Amino acid sequence: MTALKKPACVAICDYLAGEELATTKHEYLGGTIHAMAGGTNDHAAVATNAVVALGSRLRGKPCRPFGSDTKVRIELPEHTRFYYPDAQVVCSRNPGNVHFQENPVLVIEVLSESTRRTDLGEKRSAYLAIPSLKVLLLVEPDCPRVTAYRRQPQGGFAAEEHEGLQSVIALPEIEADLPLAELYEGVALDSH
Repeated sequence: MTALKKPACVAICDYLAGEELATTKHEYLGGTIHAMAGGTNDHAAVATNAVVALGSRLRGKPCRPFGSDTKVRIELPEHTRFYYPDAQVVCSRNPGNVHFQENPVLVIEVLSESTRRTDLGEKRSAYLAIPSLKVLLLVEPDCPRVTAYRRQPQGGFAAEEHEGLQSVIALPEIEADLPLAELYEGVALDSH
């Protein structure tokens, strides 16, 4: 029996240089690179709606939303990761010529069947380890339901469920809110 070869560890600088030229996005997990699958049109619509809704509410304020073309760098004790969240809000931004953010206050991941397990496990844990993060929103793509993980004053995060098009997620951390009706505008929703 032959042993499986362990993939070569890629340096962060090589990963970042490669991403500048790549036609496909890749996530970086401690030296290994993983290609990202494309999402559905509804997935993209929800992510775009989030950036548009937050962008209009944050105009003239210090915080700014970024879409899925901007990576977030996460420094974990054992290694560094780079993910492409569907949306993020940053109040302390990296310079404009840098290809990632490090201090998101809000991260939004739109779930999909192909990535649900990773989004709810590995990614959620990594996002919640970001010192600047105040709120993580995990968004269902085809029904109006969002789970918000909000940092608590005593430490840790508490989960909140927001369901139905009439729901509005208060985001005092960035002096804004996010109505689910706007988040799901133009999306074909499941009837159940």
